[in-house]
Amino acid sequence: MLSQHDAPIVAIATAPGRGAVGIVRLSGKHLVPLVEAVCGRRLKAREATYLPVKDDGGVPIDHVLALYFAAPNSYTGEDVLELQGHGGAVVLQLLLARCLELAAGTHGNAAPLLTGLRLAQPGEFTQRAFLNHKLDLAQAEAVADLIDASTEAAARSATRSLSGEFSAEIHHLRDALIHLRMLVEATLDFPEEDIDFLQQADAAGQLARLQEKLLEVMARTRQGALLREGIRVVIAGQPNAGKSSLLNALAGSELAIVTPIAGTTRDVVQQTIQIEGVPLHVVDTAGLREHPEVGEVERMGIARAWEQIVHADAVLFLHDLTRNQDPSYQQADAYIQATLAGTLARHVPVLHLWNKSDACESNNTHEATADGLSLSAKTGQGLPDLRKKLLELVGWQAGNTEGLFMARERHVQALNTVEKHLEQASACLLAKTPPLDLLAEELRLGQNALNAITGEFTSDDLLGVIFSSFCIGK
Repeated sequence: MLSQHDAPIVAIATAPGRGAVGIVRLSGKHLVPLVEAVCGRRLKAREATYLPVKDDGGVPIDHVLALYFAAPNSYTGEDVLELQGHGGAVVLQLLLARCLELAAGTHGNAAPLLTGLRLAQPGEFTQRAFLNHKLDLAQAEAVADLIDASTEAAARSATRSLSGEFSAEIHHLRDALIHLRMLVEATLDFPEEDIDFLQQADAAGQLARLQEKLLEVMARTRQGALLREGIRVVIAGQPNAGKSSLLNALAGSELAIVTPIAGTTRDVVQQTIQIEGVPLHVVDTAGLREHPEVGEVERMGIARAWEQIVHADAVLFLHDLTRNQDPSYQQADAYIQATLAGTLARHVPVLHLWNKSDACESNNTHEATADGLSLSAKTGQGLPDLRKKLLELVGWQAGNTEGLFMARERHVQALNTVEKHLEQASACLLAKTPPLDLLAEELRLGQNALNAITGEFTSDDLLGVIFSSFCIGK
């Protein structure tokens, strides 16, 4: 749930540990008396001042750069004080304690300077920026996405979302939807008029253009979600097919132990790599086989492998070309194929990879790989094609990423909801006798789904989940 946002808050705003600079940040209403007490002087707004912060005995705790931002011209929209001192954990804790001490009046017999000052909760500074209309919800989420970005493309996309590009697209959709809804409501309110508002205003054309624009935004949003969330790719196959070698080849380092002994990989090994700026979380799993004599440890590894496969965005089914003509090997592969078909969701792609092409004759390779890609994890042959194919499987559109904005799965789901409501609205509008009340309701529900993206319409529970994932000082 949302915290009480009327109380002043304070926190260390830099990451835990040692560093050259550390920041203590305060935000609240009417901070001036506390600012003067902490800094020992009046500060000019938006001007850095170098000064000592002293303890109750007048001994300097640290010399800091103090920055005061007067409301509403601050990150949170409230009065904000930032103390930029040396980045040691102890000195920052002393600065934090001094602020709390002065605010509560616990130093000697002094009166409280700021009633109710407390430690900030995760994301509370950004939460206040949202509540005070400094950022909308999509921009607030982009703050966390920028901090967490694992690739250059993701960082640039998060910056675009933070600047409001994604929000602007949503607002354009919402404004067009509101205009169309207004026409429908007008027709409902004045049924006796001779003028057919909807036909005269080309409501059907407006709705079609709105749907076309929505599809464009949805495509870019899915791309942005891929940049943020990445793709979970699980490598599956029989023992000794080369799964660990493939993981090592993709990662460019020896992450997994590789031996010719079946069952070497007993547990899950994961590594995140980048392809065109898209994070790929590649998972190596134990060799899959159904055999009554496998040991308990390997049996547990196989069970964990299937658990990983269930949650995959894509599966790489690795085959061994050197054993492709062996009937028992073909039978075991058929078992894995059938189990995959019964385990995976329909939308999860399975890419067949035929490994060890360096050890096979070319005609055998060509015959086996008609439905997949041939490669050699040992030599690297075929890996560029694999990387390209992986992005295609999950819908990534290769090329320039400069126009993309960062997005989250909830944004994708919200836009999917809008699409469904607009489809229902179109069906209503094209009916022989349009049910205008149902049409208006579908448009209203679509508008609500758009509003939930930027926060004009949302629940406290949703806000609590979003901001609790932030670090303390944000």
